[in-house]
Amino acid sequence: MFVAGCGSSDHTAPRNLDNACDIVSQRPAYLKAMKRAERRWGIPVPVQMATIHQESKFIGNARTPYRFALGVIPMGRQSSAYGYSQALDGTWDEYVRATGNRRAKRDRIEDATDFMGWYMNATARSLNIPHSDATNQYLAYHEGRSGYARGSHNGKAWLITVSQNVGARAVLYDAQLRACRKR
Repeated sequence: MFVAGCGSSDHTAPRNLDNACDIVSQRPAYLKAMKRAERRWGIPVPVQMATIHQESKFIGNARTPYRFALGVIPMGRQSSAYGYSQALDGTWDEYVRATGNRRAKRDRIEDATDFMGWYMNATARSLNIPHSDATNQYLAYHEGRSGYARGSHNGKAWLITVSQNVGARAVLYDAQLRACRKR
């Protein structure tokens, strides 16, 4: 029984995704991983948390839905996005090459947060989007840096709304984390 428990991975979401204190209390490894990524790349913990909330709802093995032809014939997934960060295959491969972290896995929180930190730090450098600007960091994360630079998000009202929600959630998570650290 003990050996089986050690090898298992818990990819389920924490119970209360609207409360950062509950998330980090239930999953202390999440906070440890995010703090490590913040130290390495400069991306604040609340920005990481809000992005993961939007991308995967903290489900470690999250995938995009299947596409169907004629409504019934499975045609594969909408994209190769996988894991906490919903990193695409090609972008993940670029991260692995750039960091030399060949053992990295998208369904491991430590690697997913390091990936997000790496990607968002490069976004800050190339597009001058502050590390703490969750709204625009998310837009560039979703559309890709070249898509963001072209303004591909401007014609997508739904995406602007989603990114504003990510920004608001980062502010909420930041306030919650400050309050629970004072307890």
